[in-house]
Amino acid sequence: MVRNIKQDRNGNILLASYKGVLLYDGKSFTNLTSEINSPSFLNVLEDRKGLLWLATRDSGVYCYNGQSFQHFTTREGLASNAVAAIYEDKAGSIWFGTRGGASCFDGKSFRNFTTKEGLSNNGINAILEDKTGRIWFGTREEACYYDGGKFTIFKNKDGKAFNNVSAIIEDKKGNIWFGGTIINNRQGNKVFAEQGLWRYDGLSFTQVSQRGAASMFEDKQGNIWTSGAVNPNGVGSWKLSRYDQKTLYDKNPIATEIMSIDKMLCGIMEAGDGSIWFGSIKGVYRYDGKNITDFFAEAIRQYFYEKPEEPC
Repeated sequence: MVRNIKQDRNGNILLASYKGVLLYDGKSFTNLTSEINSPSFLNVLEDRKGLLWLATRDSGVYCYNGQSFQHFTTREGLASNAVAAIYEDKAGSIWFGTRGGASCFDGKSFRNFTTKEGLSNNGINAILEDKTGRIWFGTREEACYYDGGKFTIFKNKDGKAFNNVSAIIEDKKGNIWFGGTIINNRQGNKVFAEQGLWRYDGLSFTQVSQRGAASMFEDKQGNIWTSGAVNPNGVGSWKLSRYDQKTLYDKNPIATEIMSIDKMLCGIMEAGDGSIWFGSIKGVYRYDGKNITDFFAEAIRQYFYEKPEEPC
């Protein structure tokens, strides 16, 4: 599974996968983490210094300077060794969204934020710093933002919070976009919820679509790309969609379905050439505006799975 995709300053594509962090230079794949013993990677980030930060499912965080790795775990101060999100803020600090809270690394030490400090939930899915400096957290329960002094759970006009937010972005106009679920009612063990893609303009929340978004990205032209399950429970088809920038703020924005697959679709990224890359449970794809290339079929499967069997 390729969970997240980024592009480094040299134009290489970086893939965070359950088999390692791969670098694609346009011709071939290189496993940057071949010397690390079998962790599963969930995210990757190149910071402004050119360092690569690698988040793992249960082994903490690795920092790679191009030659060697530095390993950070709870022993060094990380809130949890299960890390899903990485974000660099305007000050150059690196934020990590973990299953034990949020950790902010200033280059020397970690400062942790948990429910004890006011964080709404310790399971962090996504992190964003907006243009005003607020840090937004998508969590497994209620989403919130941090203004440097306190945490605030953001709610709709009916006073209901947004739950299980997996992706948050800020568009070019300063609007906050996210996929989330509103719990309308509970009856015993039954939960009646409303899933959707939402936009916040600083004053009110608008439901753009009834389909949520597990991953989200704004391209250079201002189009919003999302991937998400058709069914709220995540079972069945997942779709990659593009919301046209010309109609984003219309009552019914135009959404073009680019791909549908009966597997999970993950991180989305625009490369320097304008192509869109997105991960899946089976590998990674590239969309050039006309055609979709399945890199799992062409490269990743061969790299990881089609190795010859050892002789008896």
